[in-house]
Amino acid sequence: METLSALQARRIALAAQGFGARPARAVDRRALLKLIDRLGVIQIDSVNVVSRTHYLPAFSRLGAYPRRLLEEVAWGKKPALFEYWAHEASLLPLASQPLFRWRMADAHDGVGVWKGVARFLREHRATVDEALAQLEMRGPIAASELELGTKGAGGWWGWSDAKRALEALFWTGELTAATRRGTFERVYGLPAKVLPKAVHSAPTPERDEAQRQLMMIAARAMGVATARDLRDYFRLGVADARARLGELVEADALLPVAVKGWREPAYLHPDARRPRAIRGDALLSPFDNLIWFRERTERMFGVRVRLEIYTPAHKRTHGYYVLPFLQDDAITARVDLKADRKAGVLIVQSAWAEPCADRATAPRLAGELRLMAGWLGLEGVRVEPKGDLAAELARALG
Repeated sequence: METLSALQARRIALAAQGFGARPARAVDRRALLKLIDRLGVIQIDSVNVVSRTHYLPAFSRLGAYPRRLLEEVAWGKKPALFEYWAHEASLLPLASQPLFRWRMADAHDGVGVWKGVARFLREHRATVDEALAQLEMRGPIAASELELGTKGAGGWWGWSDAKRALEALFWTGELTAATRRGTFERVYGLPAKVLPKAVHSAPTPERDEAQRQLMMIAARAMGVATARDLRDYFRLGVADARARLGELVEADALLPVAVKGWREPAYLHPDARRPRAIRGDALLSPFDNLIWFRERTERMFGVRVRLEIYTPAHKRTHGYYVLPFLQDDAITARVDLKADRKAGVLIVQSAWAEPCADRATAPRLAGELRLMAGWLGLEGVRVEPKGDLAAELARALG
């Protein structure tokens, strides 16, 4: 079995995720889709204190690309992506849609975590049937346009019966996202009318084969990964992931390796690049593919990243919406950011150095913050005097 150093593994993972090679020319639709295909999935989140998170992974890797491009490929007239529950709520390449039909079938049948979905579909069949009938008659609609059942009657996040019905049907694959409106409201449609015919009519792979393909997508996107890393990428069940991993190793599709400092065995994608260095800077969304599995983040970078949005303000360590700063192949700082759109300023509410920060950290972070501000349509960056890197960062920004 080959043994990799921790630094080799980190660089393999960064290269697999598309870091260290920002394009020299303007990003077009093709380049954006190539990146999303490489990643396999982009997490969606509605928090908009800086930018909704699904815009950020491409910015981190490609630089200041046109935000409208993501909107076009996700929700435009000729979308190349679809929405489903993959890692969390996610955008994925259309070609992956058949690979999730087993999960949609589980939701329909109430298998595992989907028991509540199946129960709602059974117990509110009249509401569900009426929702489907209206979609058939009216075309794509949002939950706010359906007058069905009770409004905000508790249950799932206080959703109305109409919203719960549409979401349940979305999870079972009987509905899909047709588009998103300016308020980020999901508009639902019938798959036969929304998805391209080639996708909707594509054969449904067997559950085992679909899961093997998903694990290979995850392996390609991570380069080198433990069994838990691979399982987490698309949130596969423990037993399913264990079985599929064994099958892939036996077929030599994944190569077992040891990584120094990693307590668990790792698996290398045969096509993974092995760069000698990774160069470049990037601000990372807290929901970025590179760091969303916190255990992997700590193992690879020696940094504990925690999402403190739901932590009371007085108990937060680093801030509300904190973005780690990737400097070459290390996380050297983190900043709590807020886009003040009315004032036209990107506010650094706090800035913190990591142990591996160096004299170049503040100037390089300043450059990335300026780039982000311009990409967001803001005129400048303001640093608040909080955090052990704040004063140095303020000087670097001038």
